[in-house]
Amino acid sequence: MLYTPAFAALFVTNLLIVASFAGFFFLPLFIGEHGGSETDIGLLMGGFALASALCRPWISEMIDRIGRKHSYTIGSLIMTLAPLLYLPFGGDLRHFFWPLMLLRIVHGVGLAICFTAIFTFIVDLIPEQRLNEGIGMFGISGLVGFAVGPIFAELVINQGGFSALFIVASLLAGGGLLLHLPVKEKRRTPAAGDKNTGFFVLLRQRKHLLIALLAGIFGFGLAATGTFIAPLAAERGIHFISRYYLAYSATAIGIRFVIRSVADRHGEARLLPWGIVLSMAGLFCLPFINNGLLLVISGLLSGVGHGLVFPSLNALAIRGESYQVRGKITGIFTGSIDGGAFIGSILLGLIGELAGLSSLFFCAAAFMGLAFPLLYLRAAR
Repeated sequence: MLYTPAFAALFVTNLLIVASFAGFFFLPLFIGEHGGSETDIGLLMGGFALASALCRPWISEMIDRIGRKHSYTIGSLIMTLAPLLYLPFGGDLRHFFWPLMLLRIVHGVGLAICFTAIFTFIVDLIPEQRLNEGIGMFGISGLVGFAVGPIFAELVINQGGFSALFIVASLLAGGGLLLHLPVKEKRRTPAAGDKNTGFFVLLRQRKHLLIALLAGIFGFGLAATGTFIAPLAAERGIHFISRYYLAYSATAIGIRFVIRSVADRHGEARLLPWGIVLSMAGLFCLPFINNGLLLVISGLLSGVGHGLVFPSLNALAIRGESYQVRGKITGIFTGSIDGGAFIGSILLGLIGELAGLSSLFFCAAAFMGLAFPLLYLRAAR
């Protein structure tokens, strides 16, 4: 059975953690208010992603060693406490840049633990023959959080400033911390012949290396939408920025209901090229926005792309793999997304400062096109 009470509890748990994280899509405005440039924004947002990526080998080993639930408890505790540590920062960014960077790193580690642990946790509960459907439907929790987090954040910032945002983010993550506690982990006895292969040994295997590269390209595109939408909309005088994330999440959720069993019947690889094309189209639209409607259209296109790419890549990575290495494989997949997001945040921030925000979105879309040679290599294999 797929849709169990444990599935539902983890669904809501993930929604709350992601909503807490998504509220920080407005952190670039906080950085800008305190005198930060596009490069500062790229560094501070990228530092979060870099920490998430670099700690993945350790996190993945921890999840396979101490269990999915205990690991998630540690991660959600960090996600609850970290937002409160943003409260003392004020004045010129130059006076607190490095303490803020350190906090971003800690915050990124917390999110990395949560994402890797909960996707490994939920895969253990999903029947093998419904793997893509289960991952896709569970992923709706993150997409809902991705939509409501920025909406709450924008409303809260308008009413109470960034201090109120940090408090609300802590409360949301705290809800996730409490909700997952009653769920029992489904531990399995390793089958005969199963090997507890190391993280880097797995990463060198052709299958996982290709998945890692594709996930990194996807993460590079996410850096553009997660970091630079708010500055772009502010520059163009567009209000209610969160409508982009609402449109993005709505279509990413809707497409999963439409195709939820298609990939399990016909294969995930058939959906990936369409997802990449639509993600690129959404990015190409952004330089041309001058009103809220175009912002929404871009969100709709990118959302469908996300709804196809993420569960397909995740299912490709984990399908047929043993219980003992699922944490590491999930760590490779999610860590590669974060690695791409880090590189994207830094490079796109520099491009934005040198050539303008429009140029960085063109570059992000073009970079995503590198996925097609990798898909060809995989198909040839």
